[in-house]
Amino acid sequence: MPSYRSLARNPDFTALWVGQTVSEIGSRMTMFVFPLITFAMTGSAVLAAAAEALYLLGVAGTLLPAGVLADRYDRRRIMMIASGTGVVLYGSLAVAGMLGGLTVPHLLAVALLTGVGAGLFAPAEISAVRTVVPADELPTALSQNQARLHVASLLSAPLGGVLYAITRWLPFAVDAVTFAVSFVQLGRIRADLSPEPYDGPRRRPLHDLRDGVRFVASRPFFRVLTVWSGLANLAVNALFFVAILRLIEGGFGSFQIGLVEAAAGLAGLIGAVLAPWVIERMATGWLTVAIAWCFVPLVVPMALWNEPGVVAAAIGLGMLLNPSGNAGIGSYRIAVTPPELLGRVQSTSQFVSWSMMPLAPVLAGALLATVGGRTSILALGLLTALVACIPTFSRSVRAVPRPDRWERYEVPVPAACA
Repeated sequence: MPSYRSLARNPDFTALWVGQTVSEIGSRMTMFVFPLITFAMTGSAVLAAAAEALYLLGVAGTLLPAGVLADRYDRRRIMMIASGTGVVLYGSLAVAGMLGGLTVPHLLAVALLTGVGAGLFAPAEISAVRTVVPADELPTALSQNQARLHVASLLSAPLGGVLYAITRWLPFAVDAVTFAVSFVQLGRIRADLSPEPYDGPRRRPLHDLRDGVRFVASRPFFRVLTVWSGLANLAVNALFFVAILRLIEGGFGSFQIGLVEAAAGLAGLIGAVLAPWVIERMATGWLTVAIAWCFVPLVVPMALWNEPGVVAAAIGLGMLLNPSGNAGIGSYRIAVTPPELLGRVQSTSQFVSWSMMPLAPVLAGALLATVGGRTSILALGLLTALVACIPTFSRSVRAVPRPDRWERYEVPVPAACA
C-alpha cells in the first residue's frame, strides 16, 4: 500500500487536505467557544447548548440534497462556495464583536448556516478525493483525513480558550481566516472535479435523491453499514457523554476532564498514523467487526472506577483502532460505488450517522437522571454490544478482504462501433 510520503507528492490531494485541516481546526475551535460566549451573554445553559444543536441540525438537514448537487455540479465550485460562505459568516461575527453589537440570534443563525455549509461541503469533498487519489491510495488518503480530525480535536479547544481569553470575538476572526485558507487551497486544485458526464433524459432532483437512497437500501453491504454506523454513533457518543458527565458530577476539575479529551485525540492521531499499516495486513471486514467490539470490554473499568486516568485510558484504547476501521471500510465503500452515485450514496450514509448524533446527549442525560452513572455506563456498554452484532452477523461485511483483493467498481467501457 502506498505510504503517506507517496501521497504527499499528490499536489491536488495535499491542497485539499491542508485547506481542510486548517478549516477543521477553526470550526472545532468555534464550536468550543460558542457555548462559552452564549452562556456569558445569557446565563442560560439551554441557549449555550443550542448553538451546537443548530450546527448539527444544519449539517444533517443539508446532506441529502448536497449529495445530489455533488453528483450534478462541479465539486470544486461547491466546496469554494461553502468555504467562502464561512468567511462571510464568521467575519460578520468578528465585526459585530469589534463594534460591540454581538447578539445571541446572530450567533445561533451563524451556527445553523455554517452547519448547512459543512453539510454542503462533505459529499463534494468525498467525490473530489476519489477523483484526485488513485484507487490503491484511497485507504491512505482516508487515514490521513482521520488524522486531520484528531489533530483538530487536540488543538481546537486550547486554541479557542486562549483566543477567547484575549477577547470574545477573536476566535471568530481566526475562523474566518481558516475558511479563507480553505478557499485559497481549493483554488489550487488542478484536477477536473466535474461530475460524470450525463446525456440522458432530464433528471429531477427528487429522482436523483431516490436513486442514491435506493442504491444503499438495495445492497446488503451498504444497508448494514449505514444502519450500524448510525446506531454505533448513538451508543458510543452517549457512552462518552455519560463518562464525561460522571466525572463532572464527581467534582473533577476542567483541566483533568480536558486531559481525558486530549488523550482520546492523541490516541486517535496515533491510530490514524498506523491505519495504512493495519488496513494492509487485516481483512477489511474483520477489521470492521473488531472496531465494532473494541469499546465493549472497556466499559467495565469505566463503570468500576470514576477516575480521569481510567476514563482516559479506556477511551484512548478504544480510539486506537477507530481510524483504521473508518478509513478501511470507508475506502472500500468508495471503491465499489459507481462514480456517478458517489455523492448521493455518501450523503445518505452520513445523513443517518449525523441524525443520530444529537440524540446521544439526550440519551446520556436521561440515563444519568434515572439510573445513575455506573448503571448508565453498563447499559450503554450492553447497547454497544448489541449494535456490534450487526456487522458481526453480516456476511456482506465479514467477506470484505484486504485492499489488494478488493473488487473495485469499473467504469463500463463503451462498445466499439461495428
